[in-house]
Amino acid sequence: MDFETGIPAARRRSSAFTEIGLEGHDPILDEKIKVDRPRLAVRFRSNVSVVEPNAIESNPPTPVPTSPIVSQKSFLSRVPFAQLALLISLIGLAFPVFHGGSSQSRLMSPLAQAVPVTPRVQTPETLPAKRQTATTDVCKRWSGQSAVVNGTVYYYGGRATTSPDQTTDQWNNDFLSLDLTKSWQIGSPSLTGLPTPSGPPAVSLGQLWSSTDDLYLYGGQFSDAPATSPVPFSLWSYDIAGSKWNEHQNPTFEDGTPVQRASEGAGISVPSLGRGFYFGGHLDGYTTVGWSQSIERVYLPSMLEFTMPGFTNSEIQSASPAGADGAYRNITVGSSGFPERADGVLVYIPGYSENGIIVDLAGGTDQTFTQLNVIDVFDIASSTWYKQATEGAYPDVRVNPCAVAASSADGTSTQIHFYGGQNLIPAGSQTQYDDMWILTVPSFTWIKVDTEGQSSPPARAGHTCHIWNGQMVVIGGYVGQELSCDSPGIYVFNTSSLEWQSEYTALDAGDDALNRQKAQNDDPNALQGSFGYQVPPAVQSVVGGDAVGGATVTAPAQTPTGGPLATGAPATYTVTGSDGSVVTETATPGNGDSSGGSGGNSGPNIGAIVAGVVAGILFLVVLYLAFCAYIYRKQLKLYKNHAAMLQHDALNNDTNTFTPGFVVSRPGNPNSNSNEKSGSSHGTAGRTSTSDNRSQRSGFAGSSAANSSNQTGIMQHYPYDSVMALKQAAGRTNSNGSTEDLLKGQEPSFIGVLLSPRKSLRVVNN
Repeated sequence: MDFETGIPAARRRSSAFTEIGLEGHDPILDEKIKVDRPRLAVRFRSNVSVVEPNAIESNPPTPVPTSPIVSQKSFLSRVPFAQLALLISLIGLAFPVFHGGSSQSRLMSPLAQAVPVTPRVQTPETLPAKRQTATTDVCKRWSGQSAVVNGTVYYYGGRATTSPDQTTDQWNNDFLSLDLTKSWQIGSPSLTGLPTPSGPPAVSLGQLWSSTDDLYLYGGQFSDAPATSPVPFSLWSYDIAGSKWNEHQNPTFEDGTPVQRASEGAGISVPSLGRGFYFGGHLDGYTTVGWSQSIERVYLPSMLEFTMPGFTNSEIQSASPAGADGAYRNITVGSSGFPERADGVLVYIPGYSENGIIVDLAGGTDQTFTQLNVIDVFDIASSTWYKQATEGAYPDVRVNPCAVAASSADGTSTQIHFYGGQNLIPAGSQTQYDDMWILTVPSFTWIKVDTEGQSSPPARAGHTCHIWNGQMVVIGGYVGQELSCDSPGIYVFNTSSLEWQSEYTALDAGDDALNRQKAQNDDPNALQGSFGYQVPPAVQSVVGGDAVGGATVTAPAQTPTGGPLATGAPATYTVTGSDGSVVTETATPGNGDSSGGSGGNSGPNIGAIVAGVVAGILFLVVLYLAFCAYIYRKQLKLYKNHAAMLQHDALNNDTNTFTPGFVVSRPGNPNSNSNEKSGSSHGTAGRTSTSDNRSQRSGFAGSSAANSSNQTGIMQHYPYDSVMALKQAAGRTNSNGSTEDLLKGQEPSFIGVLLSPRKSLRVVNN
């Protein structure tokens, strides 16, 4: 976001960082730092020069008055000792000069004291100009560009104030470094000002891509207070070892189309691939040469991919490998269901596909904001976007947060720590957040971190953050107007204990400059900065496993619709204990054709084996249940046929007997009313009926009067009824209980078939 004032709404979006209520303050007393415009045809160096003083400040000695030297020639010619003394004096006078002595020193000889010495003076015109060093002492700092390389955070530009009431001249090209290889307190971080470069422009909200050797400054917007016109876009690279900036003029895509300078996009570097990505953002009069400020912003629905010099990219012919200026590719996103956005954040996660995936979080435009219950996932290998639904309560919409990813030791889960940002709804207001969330992958479940009672930093937006030694380091951020200053503005969050700390603690990661988990050292794609990270209990309760990993949730809680999350798996590793025993043993899966992570240790996938065994057992159980159901149905059919025969015999023995479970279909009065039928059916159970009663019951059952006999009516309309009714009928007959004895123990049950399938099968076969 812009954090700016005084820009008409037609020209500027409703800014996330607008400072309101500051009108009418005293004029700024700080002198504006003047930054030279870059000379586009020249590469610049930032080597620290050795500067000599303008002049030697010591004054020459005051000459001692002496008498004129009188020639002693006649005397010296006669006295050899006098000649020897004169020779010694001359040698003594010349000795300090030939041996670097001070021009101010005087020999003890009376002759030397009589000769005044003139000092050497170096003229100012011959001295190099001393480079200005960036200041680390500011009131607030936000909207800068930063990257971490080999344990050092580099921070460039952005906006800063030196007093609480400063509203202009905030843009700068300060260049700072923060050392993460040593421990420090947050009140006095190991922050160093580097020489301010004279080439790269003062921009904010751009991107600082990084490899293991270089930094690349892309994009950003120029000052609007005072309004500053942008210069033609050049990519600036910084050689870390040589401490020098180089300009790469007029960058173009492979088809010759110029690369534009965008701002407020979401960026990420993937050093193992040698690529940088920049998603979304906007173009306007503060980013693009020749644009009028009356032209509304244009939001970009695209991903810019930059291939760093020396690296290859199969999607770009000129990147085989890329030349000294790198190579660019524009990946346009379809408009359907994928609106333009700015001020989001990107996170790289290895595995799931050949080159890993990128997760995009938050962001929006001046009209809409991106919900966080559905996440956009970019497959690097196929250059395709997918959407993935999340599980659980999720953060409110926001812009300008920051996020880092930490990998479990065995790689079975990756936790994205999502912090801060601000909400611009309703329009004209801005609310900064101080909440911390975790999006655990591959479950894609949101977990809100409980920081109640902790010494949490003030709510902020427009900050940057990086992870090293399992600790999340937050730099800068816009904290609103309630806080006058936020200095030095650097904070540390422990991603293992889920607590804000008062200090940063450096760990010994050995010779791994990328600070990866020990089990992942052989994988160049493994997440940097995860060394020392342990999965916290709050995450374990969601994904299973323990502090080392072993997550049992291996797929999204909400079924993916396609892409690498549906077909791939995380890059996993074998973790061994200090005694050499295997703590976790997992495989390194890919997306079917390729490995998700290269160089990792492989082994049997215990989770897959267990799942296969469980699936096999379930299949056998289902097969057995189906077999038992088949036997039960056949046995039940035989039983019903047998019961019908028993019913037929019972009615033949006593035609005047009626029971509630059976209805005798005899000729009767079809016009009998329902009340009589109902009363008769419930009042004559177990007793001999008259012909009128039989006709009434016949009507209740709905039988036809066309039947010629009892037996015919029963067999045609009600051959059998429920088992219980059959038993009741048998118990109420006048046949001395012979029917009940016949039926006893013959009723089939599904449980009986399950417990004794062989016996049931013999009954069916017989």
